[in-house]
Amino acid sequence: MRKCVFLDRDGVINIDDVNYTYKVEQFVLVKGVKEALQLLHDNGYLLVLITNQSGIAKGIYGHEDVTKCHAYMHEITGHLIDDIFYSPYHQTFTNSLGRKPGSLLFEKAIAKHDIDISKSYMVGDRGRDLVPARKIGLTTVHIHEEGHPSEPADFIAKDLLDAAKWIIEQ
Repeated sequence: MRKCVFLDRDGVINIDDVNYTYKVEQFVLVKGVKEALQLLHDNGYLLVLITNQSGIAKGIYGHEDVTKCHAYMHEITGHLIDDIFYSPYHQTFTNSLGRKPGSLLFEKAIAKHDIDISKSYMVGDRGRDLVPARKIGLTTVHIHEEGHPSEPADFIAKDLLDAAKWIIEQ
């Protein structure tokens, strides 16, 4: 079984835009992300992105836009993220267990990659990222942004690099 770090996208990998990040020219990495991904990768962690992309359900952008952003993300991060699962749903249009705080996308990744949850982590910047992780037994890391509520987590980090260093020390 493999150890894994599950990652939220917006606010963890790239700078979060309240109007959605769905264009390549809007996709800006948070400082230290590439270094953090390399550190985790070099220490044997599978890296899996789990992200809600509700702008699809709202008709703001399409699957093609997400695909282009993810291709660009792979390019600028050195192709260190091993897999991506995203939910195109929004609760005002369609209920889905795949949308965080549901745990379906985590469960799919765990089954697909034979992940050992006892040696795995979830890094997110919102409660909806951490709720399903706690439910299935992952160790949680909250990237706390000033001005947002603090979430219950096993560790509070200032950014992904801070989180990666803490994970490696465990």
